[in-house]
Amino acid sequence: MAEPGRGTAARAGWAVRSWWLITGMWIRSTMAYRASFALSLAANTLITFLDFAVLLLMFAHTRQLAGWTLAETGFLYATSSVALGAANVLVGSVGGLGERVRSGSLDTMLIRPAPALAQLAAERFSLRRLGRLVQAFAVLGWSLTALDVHWSWDRVLMVPALLLCGTVIFCALFVGCSCVQFWWGEAAELQNAVTYGGATVLQYPPTVFAKELVAGTVFGVPLAFVNWLPALHVLGRTDPLGLPAAFRFASPLAAALCVLAAGLAWRAGLRAYRSTGS
Repeated sequence: MAEPGRGTAARAGWAVRSWWLITGMWIRSTMAYRASFALSLAANTLITFLDFAVLLLMFAHTRQLAGWTLAETGFLYATSSVALGAANVLVGSVGGLGERVRSGSLDTMLIRPAPALAQLAAERFSLRRLGRLVQAFAVLGWSLTALDVHWSWDRVLMVPALLLCGTVIFCALFVGCSCVQFWWGEAAELQNAVTYGGATVLQYPPTVFAKELVAGTVFGVPLAFVNWLPALHVLGRTDPLGLPAAFRFASPLAAALCVLAAGLAWRAGLRAYRSTGS
């Protein structure tokens, strides 16, 4: 059955509506057991705070980490966690693509009158994933008040811009890496390595790592555009790679290219998909 609407905008709108309708179903199911949901959310929030506790322990023994203060490192930690957490809420379920490809149950999604990617992203939507976002925004609020920064208008606007672009980049990485499972069914750990592993790297100053690794996050997997490069502008830091200043403002372009690459990977995967016939 053809998707309703015509044109790219209509298809995108129908995809968003489909995602919303499916997630609404899972939210209603979750809220049927409110006490269980509240406990699960609280536990998830507390567990994610342990990540930041590691940073606090580090700075209990040093005033700076590779020249960065606790507030500056907390800003990196928070922005990385917000972007990853938001992407995980929106499309984190695409990691289950491999199981559907192996079992042939992806066929069910392909014959429904809704975009398969929207269905997959909304499948088994879990509100407890909001725990990471709650914790990340709490750390972000603290870091913004603790930073010794002159807040000009461009720096103020850069913060929501980098959070939005970072979320889009991680969403594209979730989808793009999951598409590997069309050809290689056991590739879920690759997605986790790029997304969760990448977010962990971004929680620390770029000066902690070798320049080759930092260059790889700029010209390879574009993780540096999530927070490292825009944070250099916000915090008034010098670029360890000596890149042109324009790179600090290139996160929207990087996000657009990531979405394009993820879209092409998804289309290529669908074309290569062969049903099990079951």
